[in-house]
Amino acid sequence: MKTYNIALIKGDGIGPEVIAEATKVLDRASQIYGFRLAYEDFLMGGCAYEAHKTPLPEATITGCLQADGILFGAIGGSKWDNLPREMRPESGLLSLRKKLEVFANIRPAIVFDELLEASTLKPEVIKGVDLIVIRELVGGIYFGEPKGKDENRAYNTMVYTKAEIERIARVGFEFAKNRRKKLCSVDKANVLDVSELWREVVKQIAKEYPEVELTHQYIDNASMQLIKNPKQFDVILTGNLFGDILSDEASMLTGSIGLLPSASIGGKAALYEPIHGSAPDIAGMGIANPIAAILSAAMLLQHTLKESQAAQAINNAVLKVLKDGYRTQDIAQFGAKEVCSTSQMGDLIAKNVQ
Repeated sequence: MKTYNIALIKGDGIGPEVIAEATKVLDRASQIYGFRLAYEDFLMGGCAYEAHKTPLPEATITGCLQADGILFGAIGGSKWDNLPREMRPESGLLSLRKKLEVFANIRPAIVFDELLEASTLKPEVIKGVDLIVIRELVGGIYFGEPKGKDENRAYNTMVYTKAEIERIARVGFEFAKNRRKKLCSVDKANVLDVSELWREVVKQIAKEYPEVELTHQYIDNASMQLIKNPKQFDVILTGNLFGDILSDEASMLTGSIGLLPSASIGGKAALYEPIHGSAPDIAGMGIANPIAAILSAAMLLQHTLKESQAAQAINNAVLKVLKDGYRTQDIAQFGAKEVCSTSQMGDLIAKNVQ
């Protein structure tokens, strides 16, 4: 029987709670579909700083590089906000992404029919939305040099190389090829030189994928279109800064960030995580929504371990539980037959994996 080694980074706040439910569901799927999962815990974030005075211990980097896949909960909290920037939990995550060379962040945004009322947008606008934002993750203005700040001036540098754009573009086109064959590249080519190069390179890569329809939008228009007519999008491809903004905007089409998974892929390892934060205000209360973490685990099965049947079984189980009216507190006002705790929701989803 095949055994996969999974690095678990539970992190801070509600991270340990939602990862516990994700592994519960993974274990159920592995039993049914005939493979084993061996877990090993690693520290990152505030908990790592408390234990080792660094947000990213070397043991975590090594363990992640050696694992078949990585499942991550959440990091951060106000108690660490006053640390030097390089010691804050978020710096640990940025450093891990860089070490793993995970250059492509995959953010699905799917609107469940059972939760149409959860969104602030009209149901007729969002019904049927099923899109993916693919964000370049280790380049652009977040990592560009030079950068600096003094009391009178601050500056950052947005840099992309042709090779960096080519590799993220291919990821985008591969996803589009296997979906509805539409890719929208988002940039600011009317103002930024770096976006001019982005557009030129994406057009070149498009020639390798004649079956995919390529369109372009400027970031300001794309931000508007995502609210006005989100169903026009299939795969959105964009850089680090614009992707950071658009992926969060897309998440709110669904009404709750507790529902949405993500993957960071393309380098030496693959990192899967819910898009929500650590929510320290509700940590330990047993009310966090574990669905995003569970769906992240399904993405791990699908894209890295290639256990597609098990992944689909988890996705189906989530749909079944929502259809049956089970809700966590964050979505309780939308058609709840029964309001569940974090662990109860995990139990229900695991039970429905078939």
